Amino acid sequence: MSTTVSDFLIQRLNEWGIQRIYGFPGDGINGIIGAIGRAGDKVNYVQVRHEEMSAFMACAHSKFTGEVGVCLATSGPGAIHLLNGLYDAKMDHQSVVAIVGQQARTAMGGNYQQEVDLLTLFKDVAGDYVHMATVGPQMRHLVDRAIRIAKAERTVTCLIVPNDLQEEAYEEPPREHGTLFSGVGFCKPRVIPTDDDLRRAADVLNAGKKVAILVGAGALEATDEVLQISDLLGAGVSKALLGKAVIPDDAPGCCGSIGLLGTKPSWDLMMNCDTLLMIGSSFPYSEFLPKEGQARGVQIDIDGKLLSMRYPMEVPLVGDSRETLRALIPFLTRKTDRSWRETIDKNIADWWKVLEARAMNSADPINPQRVFWELSPRIPENCILTSDSGSAANWFARDLKIRRGMMATLSGNLATMGPGVPYAIAAKFAWPERVAIALVGDGAMLMNGINGLVTIAKYWEDWSDPRLIVLVLANRDLNQVTWEQRVMNGDPKFQPSQDVPEFHFARYAEMLGLTGLRVDKPEHIGPAWDEALAANRPVVIEAVTDPEVPPLPPHITFKQAMDFSKSLLHDSARAGMIRGAVKDMVETFVPHKS
Repeated sequence: MSTTVSDFLIQRLNEWGIQRIYGFPGDGINGIIGAIGRAGDKVNYVQVRHEEMSAFMACAHSKFTGEVGVCLATSGPGAIHLLNGLYDAKMDHQSVVAIVGQQARTAMGGNYQQEVDLLTLFKDVAGDYVHMATVGPQMRHLVDRAIRIAKAERTVTCLIVPNDLQEEAYEEPPREHGTLFSGVGFCKPRVIPTDDDLRRAADVLNAGKKVAILVGAGALEATDEVLQISDLLGAGVSKALLGKAVIPDDAPGCCGSIGLLGTKPSWDLMMNCDTLLMIGSSFPYSEFLPKEGQARGVQIDIDGKLLSMRYPMEVPLVGDSRETLRALIPFLTRKTDRSWRETIDKNIADWWKVLEARAMNSADPINPQRVFWELSPRIPENCILTSDSGSAANWFARDLKIRRGMMATLSGNLATMGPGVPYAIAAKFAWPERVAIALVGDGAMLMNGINGLVTIAKYWEDWSDPRLIVLVLANRDLNQVTWEQRVMNGDPKFQPSQDVPEFHFARYAEMLGLTGLRVDKPEHIGPAWDEALAANRPVVIEAVTDPEVPPLPPHITFKQAMDFSKSLLHDSARAGMIRGAVKDMVETFVPHKS
């Protein structure tokens, strides 16, 4: 049998080390699907329920492995469905290649069925490289460049392959004018600033008396270096959501998450520091950083375009986080005055008491904070945690204590709903021996998660450790937005927009052959986690939680307080709102007294 263009495409992907493709079939990619079948065990094809899920999984694959994630979709509607997941990858700087079908070349331009201008459609999300193959010999350099650019730029690229071309016999490019002979391979560079710039950065950091460090996803491979520099400088460390796993939450100086979903120690750290060291983060909310002029700044990022964008940095350094920190350490002087660090550590210890007290407050019927608090000490070693956007992200950010060796992520810069479950599925394919836990709200679960459970039911027996746990906060409310309406806009909950229909998630899991656990009493939370973690198959925990437990920000502005008061006048749930807000506010100042 002659090698088709599709056969060569799959072979070339395999030569680049691609062993898994997430996709959904369609007649626009029949030739490629056939080639995957002929490739045998060289490529693991994972069938998803929706193309958006395949893009989320490709993004998560890149996040959890550092490799290129690949997703595959048919022409027209299938290609369109990829976009949300691809934007998630682009905005979180992940290496993903999307391969999409197109109608036959002879039909293009004729308003043919499912004919979409895919080059224009993908021009933004895959702007660094999006091309359509028109002849077989072109495929070699298209594949090579798509993968190399995705790796080099940590971004999304896209290949468009017309369905008639997929079936043609493949020919190598002829040795003549107008042809290319590309090759496979990419070596990650070692990017370090000059010694002069490192000295300038060290001078700023050594002069600071109250140093704050902010870490993001770009520092995930620099745990030891961040801890060493934190100790040398007597600094506190705040973590952007994508950097939650950079350092353990029980490490000295670890202030937890920053931002609206962050902690009070992080807020105090940033509001009182005189020096800011920002490492591998593009955290967007400048109001949670020091006021301009308050602190001298040093920033490290591999992407020079992201430097000095959120805060005016005195020394912006282009470099790999780990390598740059290693090179910087010899220029730093250990601070003998540890009073700043002692204040930070006291604030952190007090904060954990506040969180415990809040978690143990009564609610109707279950306090969502307690669900996460009870999980925290039970998280298995090397666990992979994913969260969805929504109120679940608040408790993920604050109440879970990450330990060394764990991974944890969510949709960061896009903050889209729906990736929590597909992220966890991708984690299990990448690391089948590790436990994965997805933490999602019922809104996101109804959007994508229940379809993801079907995929879990299809594949879980292939994983060496079958444990994948999906926690669903079943509060029948699009809770994060409900609270944003109240606190940011002064509006009461708008029930036609915010109410979520009831769905029996645990019973649905049982229908699929999984384990389903429904929890509606606080004393049953811990035993449910124990049962799920001891199970011999994936588990859905349906926790019936109180939507009126407020996701309090670390600092409440006067405007937020006024808007909240205004919303109370007309909100049908005002009694529960007042009860939940007062309880948690009391715990902030006098833990365990409410």
